[in-house]
Amino acid sequence: MLGGMSWRVLLSVLAGLLLIYALLVLLLWRYARAHPETIRLRDAMRMLPDLLRLVRRLVADPTVPRGVRVRLALLLAYLVSPIDLIPDFVPVLGHADDVVVVALVLRSVLRRSGPEALRRHWPGSPEGLAVLLQIAGDA
Repeated sequence: MLGGMSWRVLLSVLAGLLLIYALLVLLLWRYARAHPETIRLRDAMRMLPDLLRLVRRLVADPTVPRGVRVRLALLLAYLVSPIDLIPDFVPVLGHADDVVVVALVLRSVLRRSGPEALRRHWPGSPEGLAVLLQIAGDA
């Protein structure tokens, strides 16, 4: 059985984790408000199948730096996972967290690999690529 001190430690850890989560939600909300062009949910949701193929192709490309491929593999795992930073039933932010995570990872890919890697592996339309590059911050 846990003693009085153990309960306090456990509650402190839980309170700390809750505070960190609240801070992440606040930062996500501020990012979404500061970058409204990133949160085009309708465009982003339509592009999801092409985006998943793009990520899979980039992960398989040995010319893409290893660190980028690891980030993309983690992104893919996050996107297919039923667990989100913010549950999808939360209005606006529920789906926006996925878009923001994708945008941040794609910006990282652009910095390390350049837009040519995205262009080379993009399976969708040129219009979809333009939206993707805008979301990733290259437009």
